Amino acid sequence: MSSIPTARDQTKASVFDAVLSAAPLTRNRLIKLTRLSQATVSRKVDELLGDGFVVEQGVDAVVRRGRPSTFLDVPGTAGHIVGVSFGARTTCVLVTDLRGREVRHLIVPSHEGGDAETTAEWLVDLIVGTSADAGGPLRQVVAALPGRVLNGSKWSGTPEAGKIFTDSLLRSYVEDRLKAPVIFEGDASASLRGILKEDTSIGNAALLMLSTVLTFAACTDHEIVQGRTPTFGDLGGVLFSGVGNETLDGLLSTKGLLQFARGRGLDLEGIEALWSQPPEAAARAEVMEAFTTAIVTAVSAVAVTLDPESVYFVGRLSTLVDEVLPEARRRLAQNLPVVPEVRVVPQEVGLSVARGAAYAGVALAQSRLRESMLEATRESQST
Repeated sequence: MSSIPTARDQTKASVFDAVLSAAPLTRNRLIKLTRLSQATVSRKVDELLGDGFVVEQGVDAVVRRGRPSTFLDVPGTAGHIVGVSFGARTTCVLVTDLRGREVRHLIVPSHEGGDAETTAEWLVDLIVGTSADAGGPLRQVVAALPGRVLNGSKWSGTPEAGKIFTDSLLRSYVEDRLKAPVIFEGDASASLRGILKEDTSIGNAALLMLSTVLTFAACTDHEIVQGRTPTFGDLGGVLFSGVGNETLDGLLSTKGLLQFARGRGLDLEGIEALWSQPPEAAARAEVMEAFTTAIVTAVSAVAVTLDPESVYFVGRLSTLVDEVLPEARRRLAQNLPVVPEVRVVPQEVGLSVARGAAYAGVALAQSRLRESMLEATRESQST
């Protein structure tokens, strides 16, 4: 028997897809979304009710003739997703249902020191504790890390604490403990996913996250671009900023910019002092001029290679980007025939990245469930 899904195979999965995308919704709304007959929708809904993937709850308040229409929704018992933002300073664990609706989130200081096993134990305990009120099985964990990720498991970055992610030990340990699939994703990609979720009109765009390290993500036709090797998106370590021998990472990361500022005579305890407690004017002006030049270089490099419609900046240095953006736009207009839209996107530290990771987890879990439905349909038809 052919393993290629037929139109009949697809029907139940299509109804489930519509519920996942628009729940809570009535049967009438489901008929309009799927363009299936009332009888077919009713039959497939009954199957999904029996499977436990759909529940009836509430009554449509709109008065109509005949029997009141109940709302269909995805129950919490269908499973939950965990998105993790594992930053250098804070870690956020976000739990959602199968529709991507938040159940709970928790933000704590990141675990410092220790090997992959002790870090995995800490992370597993954090996930289990945050998921205590979630229903159903844990279907997917997506952890966003401050660096570049290849094939959902390899990480390449610069923070010393991040070296534990350079192999699959952490991933395997967490999977074994939680009995759920785990993948890694770069924090910039997770951040961009969140922006794409909020604005479906975005086609081609790039995002630069200016935090402990400089990280990069891009999308084409509203889909995240995945590199073939870990070198994809390594703008910070490869490109020079246009200021002496400084790389982009040397001026567009908190660690690099703090070192640069101290080298210019600014005695800063932390990078936040550069804007919260403005230091000596002349030295600060030199630092900000270098920072502006690096922003122009980064946007120019992205513009001429990827030709995005928009370039977004997020991360701890966003306050400084806001300050220099008018001048940066002026210089870009002099250098480029067409300047992409450049703007800073306000984000909640940790939580915004965790949301993006959870969105990726929801998509993976939904796709896996859909395939299992198609497989179950094929098996039932072959018996």
